[in-house]
Amino acid sequence: MSKICQITGKKAMVGNNVSHSRRHTKRRFEVNLFTKKFYYVEQDCWISLKISAAGLRYINKVGLDAALTPAVEKGYCDWKTIKVIA
Repeated sequence: MSKICQITGKKAMVGNNVSHSRRHTKRRFEVNLFTKKFYYVEQDCWISLKISAAGLRYINKVGLDAALTPAVEKGYCDWKTIKVIA
């Protein structure tokens, strides 16, 4: 699975390292991703999501079901890619 947040859709960006002499070399700005387990009350099961810190704050703010529904509509995750933990 790639390094994309399943809630917000954030992914790595490309930029430049700028040295003291202002020499530019390419670099990647990675996303603060981690795997987290959530209890999904509507389906009565545990699910595992790969989310960013901003995605975690969004889930804490609006709830898991309210965060998953627009993420699936926007195509950031799919119901088939969400890992259900028995």
